[in-house]
Amino acid sequence: MTDRYGSDVLAGDWKKPKNGRAVDAPADLGAVVEEVTTDWCGEIVAVDRDLHTVTLEDRRGKRRTFPLGPGFLLEGKPVILSAPVRKHAPARPTRTASGSVAVHGAKARVARASRIFVEGRHDAELVEKVWGDDLRIEGVVVEFLGGVDDLADHLVSFKPGPQRRVGVLVDHLVRGSKESRIADAIVRGPNGPHVRIVGHPFVDIWQAVKPERIGLEAWPTIPRTIEWKKGVCQHLGWPHRDQADIARAWQHILSKVDSFADLEPELLGRVEELIDFVTVE
Repeated sequence: MTDRYGSDVLAGDWKKPKNGRAVDAPADLGAVVEEVTTDWCGEIVAVDRDLHTVTLEDRRGKRRTFPLGPGFLLEGKPVILSAPVRKHAPARPTRTASGSVAVHGAKARVARASRIFVEGRHDAELVEKVWGDDLRIEGVVVEFLGGVDDLADHLVSFKPGPQRRVGVLVDHLVRGSKESRIADAIVRGPNGPHVRIVGHPFVDIWQAVKPERIGLEAWPTIPRTIEWKKGVCQHLGWPHRDQADIARAWQHILSKVDSFADLEPELLGRVEELIDFVTVE
């Protein structure tokens, strides 16, 4: 019998866009894509894994940066751009990031009772990246406090002693600061002989990374009315709406640190001092 109504118009993928559905595609350098919301068309000249961005250069040589992900056309077809997969593994270094001779295959020493405290997660990640190999061989654990305001309470819980020393790295430890007053009170207290508090002059650990490593002549001056990290990101044109943006910005900065040579000397000496203090037999 002939179907007088014909085929079902709702059968199949009737919601499919005329150009097809977006598919995953690597953001390979040299590929030409179009960003659909701005109609910006250009060659992919840079991909930043940490900031999750892609930079396009148009035929006039102008560049513009966009977030990786959906919203692009490649050869007229919608794509979801992602960072290309790295193809080459780095060679095994002969030196650690701190400059010590690398000992490959060495097992980490059982953790000492002594500890190094740092203020925040970013401080801990930077210390781990540069001194991590040395700390594992020495059996030193680094813990972050979430700020120095509660340091005295942490020490009461930790109970420092001759074989249970504590080294503390503090941001912005300058004369007259809140941090210096906290440190002075602890040094004068009963835990003083078993605690070494040192610091650097930087507002935040980000500033301990040499500014030229991220293309700056100097770190920007941020008004006190603006949260420092968000102010830096805003100054550099980086996303800064929420904590996830700040975390990506820090990972971008941290990726530029390969060794102690990428850090300011005001930080290097202080960390080495703490390692010596907590590893003395």
